[in-house]
Amino acid sequence: MTTALPRRTVLASGATAAGAVTLAPALPTAAAGGRRRRVFAHGVASGDPLPGGVVIWTRVTPTSAASPGSGRGPRVTVRWEVARDAGFRDVVRRGTFATGPSRDHTVKVDVTGLRPATWYHYRFTWDGVRSRTGRTRTAPATRATPRNLRLGVVSCANWQAGWFSAYRHLAKRDDLHAVVCLGDYLYEYAPGEYGMGQGNVDVRRHDPPREMVDLGHYRRRHAQYKTDPDLQELHAVAPWIVTWDDHEVTNDQWRRGAENHQPGEGDYLRRRARAHRAYDEWMPVRLSGTADLRDGTRLFRSLRFGRLAQLSMLDLRTHRSQQAADPTTVSDPKRTITGRRQMAWLRGALDRRPQWKLVGNPVMIAPVDFGTLPDALTGAVRDVTGLLPEDGVPYNTDQWDGYTADRNRVFAHIADRGLRDVVFVTGDIHSGWACELPYDAATYAYENPARRTAGVEFVCSSVTSNNLKDITGDPTGATSTAVEEGIRANNRHVRYLNFDDHGFSVLDLTPERAQMDWYVLTGPRDDRSAGIRHETSWRTRSGTGRIEQVDTPVGGPA
Repeated sequence: MTTALPRRTVLASGATAAGAVTLAPALPTAAAGGRRRRVFAHGVASGDPLPGGVVIWTRVTPTSAASPGSGRGPRVTVRWEVARDAGFRDVVRRGTFATGPSRDHTVKVDVTGLRPATWYHYRFTWDGVRSRTGRTRTAPATRATPRNLRLGVVSCANWQAGWFSAYRHLAKRDDLHAVVCLGDYLYEYAPGEYGMGQGNVDVRRHDPPREMVDLGHYRRRHAQYKTDPDLQELHAVAPWIVTWDDHEVTNDQWRRGAENHQPGEGDYLRRRARAHRAYDEWMPVRLSGTADLRDGTRLFRSLRFGRLAQLSMLDLRTHRSQQAADPTTVSDPKRTITGRRQMAWLRGALDRRPQWKLVGNPVMIAPVDFGTLPDALTGAVRDVTGLLPEDGVPYNTDQWDGYTADRNRVFAHIADRGLRDVVFVTGDIHSGWACELPYDAATYAYENPARRTAGVEFVCSSVTSNNLKDITGDPTGATSTAVEEGIRANNRHVRYLNFDDHGFSVLDLTPERAQMDWYVLTGPRDDRSAGIRHETSWRTRSGTGRIEQVDTPVGGPA
């Protein structure tokens, strides 16, 4: 995507979750609690739930010298426990984990031998100090038929652009089986480079106070983000399923370079390797199928939730061709956004048996034709979404629109196999969208039920990263409304578009339908007390490949 400065390409069982759960305090006294906050300053997290296992994570700070990214501090052994109850009277798994400066004192354990579709509690202990307690949940058994699957959906959380109020409100829900993060979990920029609004105001400054390039920089930035109390809370209440987009390394990256990488910053592939190493250390995710380090960096993977759903998470940065400088080359069959190996894997994943075939998609796949927008608006739209290149040609060359041969391969596979119930869940573009995915966008008419689709796409907004109103500075929203109306007029498959709000989404699946609810902040991003409200809901009924608006969101607080 593109920002303004510098340029950027702007489970379920039959019931919903187990109800509100009070996490047990780690230690009984204020003094002990203070020490806990120093030793386990970065919270706890879990992720990648399987029917019999889940990854649990923390970071220990054994001495003041052992700060993130320092490469200093002693090697220590941390104890971990997993229990069925918050009081840890029924511990089902326990063990120890050795960590030290070689892995930035992070702890990541792939806990196995657990029961499917079950809530668990976990914690860590070092030198008599306990971490806070986290809560996690395993996936349903492969042949189970869960009544629903409910996922929180987030993307694009820029520390400098505001407080993470969206995380706070999402964490208050007691009905989520997991949280899906579709990329841009953190940002690489130095203070003053990409903040809030037209002036790039730093609501809070990045650490280290420079663009991250070295391994120590990436480690410190991950550590900083995980000190945010709202992010810590959301990590502690449910497992996360994550993928990266570009900013986890640097803006507009492709397989051998990036827009925001200059020769003076060293070899790009080495920079990317450092970023991936820090990501592996600091995120509750399996790379190349394991929680171990140094065994590979493959991030694309599938997680299954019984017979109801399978979630296939894509990596659309590591293997892609460079973005097209000439829009006439976007259909070149030699150019790829997935890479050959990931494309074969994705087509195989779509063939599998679960009813709902979810695709965790870092960048938008729906075709978008912008027609003619006023000259004064094309720059703002480009800065927010990357949907318009500098020459004004209406193509989105950083998204699937810039790699149409790969999109055609996916859509053709869906058509040839007669696949149904395909839902792409997308982040990246700092705006909310609900779209159908026509095989022929030029002749598509929503009113004609004979017009077939490859599926639907639901796009969540950003947690904090700038949207169109932020860039234009129009407090009335009139500018955004004009752009939204123009886009929908030129793209009849785009049914909902919101360029103005920040927040999160909730995706709920049942055998009958898949529904996405969009929630937006009621206050500015620099207000830590900003509220939340339900904005809209859209669903696709099973077997239709079409979407419709609905009035009522699913579960959770209003």
